[in-house]
Amino acid sequence: MSDLDQLKSDLLAAIGGADLAALEDIRVSALGKSGTVTGLLKTLGGMSPEERQTIGPRIHALREAVTEALAIRKAGLERAALDARLAGETLDMTLPVDVPAAGTVHPVSQVMDELAEIFADLGFAVATGPEIEDDWHNFTALNIPESHPARAMHDTFYFPDQPDGERKMLLRTHTSPVQIRTMVNQKPPIRIIAPGRTYRSDSDATHTPMFHQVEGLVIDKGITLGHLKWTLETFLKAFFERDDIVLRLRPSYFPFTEPSAEVDVGYTLEKGKRVIGGSGGGWMEVLGSGMVHPKVIAACGLDPDEWQGFAFGCGIDRLAMLKYGMDDLRAFFDGDIRWLKHYGFAALDVPTLSGGVGA
Repeated sequence: MSDLDQLKSDLLAAIGGADLAALEDIRVSALGKSGTVTGLLKTLGGMSPEERQTIGPRIHALREAVTEALAIRKAGLERAALDARLAGETLDMTLPVDVPAAGTVHPVSQVMDELAEIFADLGFAVATGPEIEDDWHNFTALNIPESHPARAMHDTFYFPDQPDGERKMLLRTHTSPVQIRTMVNQKPPIRIIAPGRTYRSDSDATHTPMFHQVEGLVIDKGITLGHLKWTLETFLKAFFERDDIVLRLRPSYFPFTEPSAEVDVGYTLEKGKRVIGGSGGGWMEVLGSGMVHPKVIAACGLDPDEWQGFAFGCGIDRLAMLKYGMDDLRAFFDGDIRWLKHYGFAALDVPTLSGGVGA
């Protein structure tokens, strides 16, 4: 009996002073297949009924005491480790007021600045418009018929019904309404890009209800698909800062352009990852484009026999992911300061074509 009491005392003392690694060693040496307490339990089968009745409860009580002490010690150590981690990750709000905060520029804002810099060098202006739009600017003027799926409630955030005679209001599903407003209010020639927030009723690993888009528009005389291809090629070479950009235009359909083309960019594989440039690894779709449909030009009060143009559009969030190696769109909107510190840009790193747009 005194040996059991001594063993219990020794085990509990060892447990009380052990860390997580040592705790596991004690558990195995005491309760494992070849452990001391397990060995004592195995001796019960060879005892007489009288001995088993006397010693058995003591051995079982020893096992329960050791098991409980191990669980309590492990929980305490894990809680202390978590508390220490949380204490180390908190923000100290008592810092002196004269210490400037080390803020960063969000990658979406950075890419918007890069786009503005690149297209300004090509003679484009930046145009903006309201995020709450009416269905004429968002759909009808863009040759999107009433029966088009984009007008369905499951794709679009509509506002409550408007009074009779007023246009239905919605959160814009693309920045194309800015193109319409520009053509209505400005005489050609026109060269603009329209970056901004857009909204669609989508939410999964690769889609969010709010996302960022940039569209470009050129309206002038004698505009051809050749002008479109050169503009896109020049833009993508400047944005990805590579001269080996290869484009592939695939026929497609958009209501507001005719002909329409999906634009693929070639990529190569480096260390198992797709890197924009060349075409040895395959093709990746990056944007949609086409010649502005004559019906869209006419809807804006211009003569399609006199004026032609091209338009293109792509996701700003996707451009940022491709250029800067991000693999999860949801992280853009989580507000995690650790992610922002890793992927953010210094406030004074203003993109320039001479210094590098991704400076």
